[in-house]
Order: sequence, then C-alpha cells, then structure tokens
Amino acid sequence: MFFFFVGGIEQQAGRVLKEAAGRCVRCSSTADLVETEHVLKLFFVPVKRWPRNVPSFYCRDCSFLSPHSLPLADDDRGPGGRGIFEPLRCGSCSRTVDPHFRFCPFCGYQL
Repeated sequence: MFFFFVGGIEQQAGRVLKEAAGRCVRCSSTADLVETEHVLKLFFVPVKRWPRNVPSFYCRDCSFLSPHSLPLADDDRGPGGRGIFEPLRCGSCSRTVDPHFRFCPFCGYQL
C-alpha cells in the first residue's frame, strides 16, 4: 500500500501595512509593506494559517514577496534618501547576494 502526501507550507501576503514603502528587488517597481503568514496546505487546500512577526515587501507587478527592499530614490523618499540600485545584503552574514536567490549562497539564510 502506498500513500502520497501532497501538501506543504507556503508564505503568503496578508494585510497591507504601508503602500509604496519600497522597491521590488526583482523588477524595481514600487512594493508595499505587508504582513505575512504561513499557510499549511493539504492537497492544495488551506488547512491552517499562522502569522509571521516579520513584515515583508510585496510587489504587485511581479507578485514577488521579499523580506528586503531596495531603498527608494531621493524623489520618492525625500532629501537624504539613498539610491535605488544598492545591492541586496544577507540578513545573517551581510554579504552581497543576487536578488534572484531565495537562500544566501554563503550561509544558507532564507532571504
């Protein structure tokens, strides 16, 4: 007898905390700061949800959910802002990471 388990845990965007709070690390369009939640799915049906304590950035254009954002330009943030094209850094080892990676290639931290 064989049993197949089809399911897993997925991270989803929840309530919007602040619109246009940053820039998407994938496509550089405007990203919203959102609450995130983990969702346990069995056979593609949500079974249990629980919130995460860390807000993330959600891009409406490319549907990318990321804990990090590119800084806004001076005209978006006001005087003293940083440039848009600063590199993404790992939250654990602080090394520069390509924004397409889901995990840091140096230490394995989930980005």
